[in-house]
Parts: sequence; C-alpha cells; structure tokens
Amino acid sequence: MRPSASATAVGDPGSLSPYWRFHQAVAEAQLASWLPREGRLLVDISGPHARAASIAATAGHTVVRVSGVAPSPSGEVDGVPPGLVPPPPDGHLNGFSVNGHHDRHGARGGQVASVSSDSGSLSFLADGCADGVIAEDRTLSMELAAENLIADVARVLRPAGRVLACVDSLVLGMAMLAEQRHWAELTDLPHAEVVLVPWPDGTITRCFGAEQLRELFNDAGLTVMWIRPRTVFSPSTVAHVLNRDPKGLPRLVEAELASHPDESVGVQLIVSARKQGPRRPR
Repeated sequence: MRPSASATAVGDPGSLSPYWRFHQAVAEAQLASWLPREGRLLVDISGPHARAASIAATAGHTVVRVSGVAPSPSGEVDGVPPGLVPPPPDGHLNGFSVNGHHDRHGARGGQVASVSSDSGSLSFLADGCADGVIAEDRTLSMELAAENLIADVARVLRPAGRVLACVDSLVLGMAMLAEQRHWAELTDLPHAEVVLVPWPDGTITRCFGAEQLRELFNDAGLTVMWIRPRTVFSPSTVAHVLNRDPKGLPRLVEAELASHPDESVGVQLIVSARKQGPRRPR
C-alpha cells in the first residue's frame, strides 16, 4: 500500500519510519556539505524539527538560532555576538529576547545563541551582519508571506553571503489537494502565482515550484545557485533497501547525494542562493 500524501507530509512514524530516518540523514548530509569550510556567523531560522544549529556549531560556526515563539515583554538581551543587533534609540530591543546561554559544540569552538522572536521577522538584526542564513524544516512554506521573510534574509546577509532553504513542493501540494478532493483548486494550480494548501493539522502550507522559487529569491536580490529535491527515492524504495540491509542507510544517503535529479520532483525542494558581492574593479 502506498503511503498517503498526508502521512508523507506530517512524517507519520508508522510504516514510514525507515523513510523518515533516511530523510533526516539526507537533510543533515546536505546541510553539512553546504556549510562554509571556515567558521562563520550564521543565522538559523529553521523550523522546530531541524538540527541545523547544532550541526553548524559542531562544524565550528557561531549560530544565532531564531525560534518563532511569543517574544518576551522584557526585551532582555544577553550574549548576542557583536555587530548583530542595531542599537535602538531607547536602549531596548523590541520584540525579542535572547536566552542567556550558549551551547558549545565540537572541538573548534562553535556556539549557539538562542533567540526568541516574532515569527517571520528578522527586524532585530542589523543589515549585513551574517555570513549565511539557514531556513530548513519548511520555514518559507510555513510563512505565507514568504516575500517579506526572504527580503529580510537578503538584508541581513553580507555581500556574497549564502542562504539554504527547504520548502514544500508543488508535487506535494498537488497530491494533498487530490487526496482532499479539491478538484477545482487542483485544476487552477498551473496558473496560480501563490499555491496555498490545507495541511492535515489545520494549518496552511505554501508550495513552490522551481520557477516560483527562483522568482522569490531573485526578487529579493539573491542569485539562485541550485535547486534540487530533498530526496528522489520513494518511501517504498527506502523501506525495501533498509529491510534487506538494515545497515545500508549510509550507502543509500551517498546514492541520494550523488544523484542529479530533475529539480521539479520530490515532496520538498531545497535551494541554495547567494547575495551578490561587491563588483571587482577591472
């Protein structure tokens, strides 16, 4: 029996458990290969299920982990890396608080500063303060006004800074609409500029095709370097391989990373983009 679109979307642990172990391993390997080689200052706005901040810190980077929870009214700040926060006139940082601890990881001195902020806003960060932004775990799909968030991402990036993001794809959106019998919406999908799909838990997800992703990033002044599916292997393929060889996960991940798939397939897409650097004199 093929898993439903809803089960695939929400990570149903039942029969899809092998697939989600594989999915997580691929996501972490893709992030590790994307990270800069030398220590940098990164901002992580990933969803709650991502381990991006700890992985980046283990690799020696300083990470500001932004979680979209209700802000503290105190505006309390502690331990923010220098140069990140523009000093406001009244001496307070409205709309966010920084938890007063750093979790150190790895041998090269990486660290994580946890920040609570309004969802979808990086207004507390200074212009050009970060070398990179990580938006894993469907952050741009959960933020329906993704244009505002990606413009904020571009603002906080330094010239030549990079962003890695993961979104729900049109493939998943079409499957979800078909499963919910929204035939009229499914018919209009090819002509829609913005695709919003009801999620199994009652929320709304924004789904993107490759061209929509390019337009989103280009309009923010970011150059898309590449787009690819998170995975191309189906849940049934992954389950078949791992049932035959329970220790075959690393080889399966290697095969995924070595593939050169069409960028429009898969239930999730990942995109790497770069902010244009200063022009070199001729």
